[in-house]
Amino acid sequence: MTQYLMSVWMVDGEPTPPDDVIQQMYRDVDVFNSKLQANSAWVFGGGLHPADTATVVQVKDGERLTTDGPFAEAKEHLGGFWVIEAADLDAALAWATEASVACGAPVEVRPFQDE
Repeated sequence: MTQYLMSVWMVDGEPTPPDDVIQQMYRDVDVFNSKLQANSAWVFGGGLHPADTATVVQVKDGERLTTDGPFAEAKEHLGGFWVIEAADLDAALAWATEASVACGAPVEVRPFQDE
């Protein structure tokens, strides 16, 4: 089995859905997570706070430098993720399709490098 990262992408400036829609998304994601676990595809997953809460760490000349905010200056930011195990890319894409429906956002799928 190969492990895949399924990344949920959020876009700055998009209107925030009403609270009842957000609560339904949370419920749908919980159901999806349970399905992953029941099918032995679940490795790990989680949602992230907004990108503006990020701190970037970089070492230059042996000294740690930190900056506030996301590393990339873009409208699109990582909003959450799953690490799953799937037989192949087609199986991972099927899981990602369900994930996108559950969370209401685009989901990028990338395989981990072989060990």
